[in-house]
Amino acid sequence: MKHAHALRLIAAAVLVACLAGCVPRSTGPTEVGVRTRKFPLMGPKGVENRVYPPGSTYFFVPFFNDWNTFDTRLNTLEMSGVNTKGDRRWGDDLLFKTVDGNDISLDIIVSWRIDPEKAPMILQEVATNMDELKENIIRAVTRSKPRDVFGELKTEDFYLAEKRSGKAHEVVKVLNEILSPYGVVVENVGTSDYRFNPDYQAAIEQRKVAEQRVEKARSTKMATEEEYRAKVEEAKGDVARMRAEADGAYKQAVIKADAQYKQMERQAEAILAEGRAEAEAIRKMNEALNGPGGEAVVKLAVAKALAGKRVALVPMAGGFDVRSTNINALLELYGIKAAAQQAPPASAQK
Repeated sequence: MKHAHALRLIAAAVLVACLAGCVPRSTGPTEVGVRTRKFPLMGPKGVENRVYPPGSTYFFVPFFNDWNTFDTRLNTLEMSGVNTKGDRRWGDDLLFKTVDGNDISLDIIVSWRIDPEKAPMILQEVATNMDELKENIIRAVTRSKPRDVFGELKTEDFYLAEKRSGKAHEVVKVLNEILSPYGVVVENVGTSDYRFNPDYQAAIEQRKVAEQRVEKARSTKMATEEEYRAKVEEAKGDVARMRAEADGAYKQAVIKADAQYKQMERQAEAILAEGRAEAEAIRKMNEALNGPGGEAVVKLAVAKALAGKRVALVPMAGGFDVRSTNINALLELYGIKAAAQQAPPASAQK
């Protein structure tokens, strides 16, 4: 009994000494911590299945515990062929062939982070820190699979941003399928630059220049056609306007002519009516003259016409002889004497 009691006292003393010698372990604002028990005195040995949240401080017995932290911020891995860019200061770009057989080098930027809940698994099975995780896992995978996906593009597809972007989305999906079991989440993959074989690059650039010239000529042609169509439409508008003006003038002339025709028709009808009335009057007069007393009326009219006028007979060559003309008989012929006898005196007429 005394021996067991002594052992308890010794253990308690060791525990107190250990507690007195605890050291602080902290996590930064974006870090999570993982504790590893090296001896089974305070619990099961090995990596503790617990995530210590960011911005905290904890006290652990030294030598009995190990402490590791992992940054949860978004990290980047840039692989570039330019010496002044990227994670390494030498050619670090991806070299592969396009689907149509041309050599190409591609610069990519991979944005990634860890899943905080998988930090204990990462420590136990994958890597002890962020640099080790980046170099041994992220770099190894991202230098392999993107080549296969981007290699599905044709050479000229790399000139099209939407083509590169579409393949970049495919790369993100493929990388997450591979890296998710390692506690890594890939957020984005971007292509910053690409380079072809110099001779092929020059040939492509020349072709692009020729295509740009063709496109410019096509655009000029289209612009000319549009201008021509605009002028045709403008001319059509002018013709339509002139036709409308001519139709308006014609209609006005027709209306005016119709009005004048109606007016002249009415005038003609009036003249015709007046002529008919005069003809009817003459007819009536003729009927009256042909009746009893008509001769007297004629003689009276002749007498009135010759009254107070001098009558001179002008001889004509071989046709009239004054000496043989009986003036009285002539006057008698026209009824002047009878008319003169029947006519009232001049004083009475006044």
